[in-house]
Amino acid sequence: MDSTLIQEIQQFTSNHTVMVIAWFALLIALVMNIYQGLTSKFKIINNAETTRLINKEEGVVFDLRTDDEFKHGHIIDSLHVLPSDIKGKNIHYIEKYKARPVILVDTNGMTSNASAALLTKQGFEKVYVLKDGISGWHAEKLPLIKKHK
Repeated sequence: MDSTLIQEIQQFTSNHTVMVIAWFALLIALVMNIYQGLTSKFKIINNAETTRLINKEEGVVFDLRTDDEFKHGHIIDSLHVLPSDIKGKNIHYIEKYKARPVILVDTNGMTSNASAALLTKQGFEKVYVLKDGISGWHAEKLPLIKKHK
């Protein structure tokens, strides 16, 4: 039985090499994603949790998008913070928020993780990333403001 199963696996693998490689790549990516989620010092949150942090725990939103994207519409009272400022440790203007919940917002929730990791290393205690970014916020028809703050 064992040798028959091994032969079938070998035959399947040789007939479907690309698919087997793709499955292994997906498995590795999934394991890495789970590991990163368990070991990271920041948390990915949804719109409801973001609203709760803002309203109940004095959370502050750092919008990491470009100037034009920020002016086009951002979450009320959010601060425009450039990822390059975080990377270059030019964060004197946001250091007063180190003990408060900080929610990072980008366009689609995909680019904030690097800035979140840097902020935790720079002493921010409660760092969160908005899942799906401003796109997810807008899709749920949550309020945006269009004047520059």
